[in-house]
Amino acid sequence: MRVSILAGASALALAASACGTPVKTQPEASASAEAPIANVTTSTPSIDPSDRTALFGDLHVHTGQSFDAFISSVRATPDDAYRYAKGEKLITDGGYEIQLDSPLDFLAVTDHGEYLGIMPVMATPGTNLSRTSFAKSVFGPDATNPAQSFQNVGITIVTGEEVEEIYDREVIDSAWAKNVETAERHNEPGKFTAFSGYEFTAMTQVMDSEIPAAANLHRNVIFRGAAPDRLFSTLDSPNPEDLWVWMDAQRAEGLDVMSIPHNSNASNGEMFASETYEGGQLTANYALTRMRNEPVIEITQVKGTSETHPALSPNDEWANFEIYDTLIGSAAKSTPHIGDFARNALARGLGFEEAENFNPYKFGFIGSSDTHIGAGSFDETNFTGKFPQDGSNPEFRHSVPPEGADSWDGVASLKSLPPGAVKPSMRRKLSAGKYSASGLAGVWADENTREAIFDAIRRKETFGTSGPRIKARMFAGYGFEQAMLSDPDLVSAAYRTGVTQGSELVSTGQPPSILAWAIRDPASSPLQRLQIIKVWSDAQGKAHEVVYDAACSGGAKPDADTHRCPDNGASVNVSNCSTEPGSGVGELKTLWTDPNHDPSRRAAYYVRVLENPSCRWSTWDAVRNGSPPNPNMPALIQERAWTSPIWVNPE
Repeated sequence: MRVSILAGASALALAASACGTPVKTQPEASASAEAPIANVTTSTPSIDPSDRTALFGDLHVHTGQSFDAFISSVRATPDDAYRYAKGEKLITDGGYEIQLDSPLDFLAVTDHGEYLGIMPVMATPGTNLSRTSFAKSVFGPDATNPAQSFQNVGITIVTGEEVEEIYDREVIDSAWAKNVETAERHNEPGKFTAFSGYEFTAMTQVMDSEIPAAANLHRNVIFRGAAPDRLFSTLDSPNPEDLWVWMDAQRAEGLDVMSIPHNSNASNGEMFASETYEGGQLTANYALTRMRNEPVIEITQVKGTSETHPALSPNDEWANFEIYDTLIGSAAKSTPHIGDFARNALARGLGFEEAENFNPYKFGFIGSSDTHIGAGSFDETNFTGKFPQDGSNPEFRHSVPPEGADSWDGVASLKSLPPGAVKPSMRRKLSAGKYSASGLAGVWADENTREAIFDAIRRKETFGTSGPRIKARMFAGYGFEQAMLSDPDLVSAAYRTGVTQGSELVSTGQPPSILAWAIRDPASSPLQRLQIIKVWSDAQGKAHEVVYDAACSGGAKPDADTHRCPDNGASVNVSNCSTEPGSGVGELKTLWTDPNHDPSRRAAYYVRVLENPSCRWSTWDAVRNGSPPNPNMPALIQERAWTSPIWVNPE
C-alpha cells in the first residue's frame, strides 16, 4: 500500500537532493494490460558491426530548470550544459571555472519534469507566478517562510499531488519546448549527439524509518529523435508503470523513447522488487513491458554505485566501492536490499525465468553523472561535486579539516552522530563527502548519431564507467579460438561467430567461450585486472554469484583455487598522490571459459575491469590543502568499468 503523505522537515531535501493535459490525467490502461511490442524503432546498420566505435556520454544532467538545482542557486542553462559537453569552459554558479579535458560524444539534459522551469519564472518579477502567495513566501527580502514552502513542494513530488497555485502547465510546456529546441540546435550528426530528455522523479515514503525518508524510483526519459509537446511526470502519476504505458503510447505515435532507472542503491528494495508498484504479482507482460521501456540501468553516478554491496557480496573484495549509504536527501541510513543492486537483480530475474519463464530484470549497464550544475565532474583530481557549493570549498565537503586546522584531531565524525543530531548543514557535508566523481555512459555504436546511439542502448551493447574513458567489450560464443586474440579481424570474427554484451546465448551443453577485452583511458591509471562476474539461480530459486579474475596485468595468471591475480606491485603515496604502476597495462584481453559451467542452469555474465589504485578526490583535496585525508573517507579508489551482461540459457 502506498502512503500519500510524507511528513517532516526533511521532505524538501528528499525531493530536492534526489535528484499531458492541462488537468492531471492518468493513463487509460495499466501496465499489466496487454501492451503492444510494435514500433520499437531500430535502424539497419549502414556499416559492418565490427566497425562500431566506443562513444562516451552523459544521459543525466540537470540545470537551473530543475526545481532542486534552482533552489541551490544554479542558474546554468541547457545551452551551458551542451557547450560544456562539447569542450567549452563553464563558469559555475559557485564562481569557479571548469572544462573537460576532451569533449563528450553525446549528452542529454534531463531536468526534473515536475515543476520544470517553474522556479526561474516564479523568481522573475512581473510574471504571474511571481505574484503568487507562494512566490512571496520564498523570494525577495520580505520572504516569510521559504523553507516551509519548499518543503511543501518537496512533499508533492513524493505524493504526486501538485501545489495548484504554482503548477502552471503552460510554463512547464514552454520550458520543455525550449529544452527540446536546445537539444535540436546542439545536435550535430557525426560529431556530437544531443538527446531530448527529462527526469521522472518517482519516490515512495519509507515507513519504517525513524526520520522522514523516501525510496528512490527515479528514471531518466530519453527520446530517440522527436519529442512530444508535453512530458509525463510524477504529478501525472507517481507510478513508474504508468510512465511505461505513456511511453508505449508515444511509441505508437512514432516517437521512440526509453527510460533509464538510477540510484537503485537508495530504493529501499523497490527498484528491482519481486512485486509490482502496487504490490501485485509480476507477470510475463510486466516483464515484456519493463524491458521494452527500460533496456538499461544506470550502474554508477555521483550518488554512489549500484552494482553490489559488501553485505550482499561478502566474497567480492571490490564490492565496497563508492557506497552511498543513506537514503537520498535524508540522514536515514539505507539498509542494503536485494532489490537495490544490479547484481542481485540479475540473479532475481534469472530466478523468475527459472520458475515463471519470464525475466523482468534482463537489463544492460551505463553510467552517468546526475550533476546539478549543468556539467558532469568525472575526474578525481578535479572533482567539483553535485551542487555549486560542493566545488567552491573543500571544507564544505568535509575533505579537509574545518577552520584551517591541519589535522583531524578532535573533529567529530558525521558518521558517528545519530540522525536526529545531524543538522541540515551537517547533512549537506555528509552527503557531499559521499559523492563520487562518476560516471559515464559507454556505447558501441555504428556512428555518432541519435539513431545509432539510441539503438546501441536499445540492444544493450553498452558499458558504464566510474569516470575514466575505459573501453570495455565482451562477446560469447562456441566457435572462438585462442588464435583470435592476435587476429587483426578479431572483432569481425567475434560478431560473426558469437554474441555481444547485452545479448542471449543458447547453451550447447558445453561452456561458452567468453571474449573479454578492455583498453585503458590514456589520461587515467593503467589496468590491473579484468574480471568476469557470474550470477545464477539454482533449482530452489536461491541466488548465487562468483567473481573470477580472468586476465591479470603483466601476463600473470589467476590462481587456480582462488581465481585471483597476484599483486601487480602498483602503489600510491597518499602524501602526494604519486603512483607506481607496477605491471599495470594499457590493454587486457582474454578468452575465458567458466570452470563450473552447469548447462542445465541459466546464468548471466558481465565484465568488470579495474584500474590500479589511485587517490580518491577527497585525498587529492587533502594533498592540496597540506593536511591528512579524512579518516572517515576512503583514501584510495580503483576506477572501473562494467559491460552489460550476456545471458546463457539452457537448450
